[in-house]
Amino acid sequence: MPSKTKPLTEKQLLAYEATRDLAADLLESVRQMKAAKTHVVLSPAIEARERTGLSQSQFATLLGVSVRTLQGWEQGRKQPSGAARTLLTIARTNPKALLAVAGK
Repeated sequence: MPSKTKPLTEKQLLAYEATRDLAADLLESVRQMKAAKTHVVLSPAIEARERTGLSQSQFATLLGVSVRTLQGWEQGRKQPSGAARTLLTIARTNPKALLAVAGK
């Protein structure tokens, strides 16, 4: 399995992919899910957006950020700033208040 601390070079990636048994990897993943050895973590950004019932595009517009920024938060690649974090908390705890302020 490739290292998570250092990106592989193109040569290393090709060598890894050449020896990888994708079917076996997928089967093992299914076994782990069935055995409850894995779990899905719902990001606060996803939870907030879903509670408002808005699409990514609509929610990003409401927060005043780009869809790409919102996707970064939802995928855990980026963390929202203080003000955005506060808006996400409001959306999670009281989505109607956020929607009312936005006139939705």
